[in-house]
Amino acid sequence: MKMLWTGLDWIGSIVRMTGRTLRHLPHLPRQGRQLVDQCLFMGYATVPLVAILSFFIGAVLALQTGYSLVEFGAKQFIGTIVGLSVVRELAPVMTAIMVTGRVGSAVTAELASMKVYQEVDALRTMNIPPERYLVLPRLTAILLVTPILLMAAVITGWMGGQIVCQYVPWIGLTPEAYYNSLRSVMTVGDITDGLIKSISFSFGILLIASHMGLRTSGGPREIGRAVTRAVVVCIIFILIFDYFITNLLI
Repeated sequence: MKMLWTGLDWIGSIVRMTGRTLRHLPHLPRQGRQLVDQCLFMGYATVPLVAILSFFIGAVLALQTGYSLVEFGAKQFIGTIVGLSVVRELAPVMTAIMVTGRVGSAVTAELASMKVYQEVDALRTMNIPPERYLVLPRLTAILLVTPILLMAAVITGWMGGQIVCQYVPWIGLTPEAYYNSLRSVMTVGDITDGLIKSISFSFGILLIASHMGLRTSGGPREIGRAVTRAVVVCIIFILIFDYFITNLLI
């Protein structure tokens, strides 16, 4: 019962923080410099990591799929399976996990450090809401950067599958056949579903990371613990929320 109450209190705190953050949206134009800095931080170094991860996931998926389909003479459907799997499921989830490790942990560590060393209290003393100054630019930046990360993941995942199909001798599928198979079933709705998933994941990750950071108390040792908790909670959130949003979008 105590655990349930703690969980509800934790969720309620995030909801209240979200409301306070969104209330300051009219102030966002005055934080343009912070917004640009956060976009560069979240996107510049994360895009290559997401691209590399997605490329090899697409390659492995094509290899595993090809192994099964070649036996049944259905290798022409590899592009269909890889294309839909990457855009609807693998790219959004893998991008969210990479955002958790690269962005979520950094946001938690930064805000937890500010909380522990009383910089957040100093902002409140100067009548500057932490949600406006610290959370809002980061939340906006991750929502702007996420579609770019997703598209990088999708394109490189498709390329990984195509290269495997072309150069693995026992598959031997031409790029034309691979992409024709992919285009025959791909719709705008599939891309939209992947985008909805990815943005929802990023929104939740940033809120969880910010909440963990701003609620940190104690000494410097608590900063590492806050980062660990944030990463674990974000990954659990991604996996659970993925099921429900997939069921909703199907």
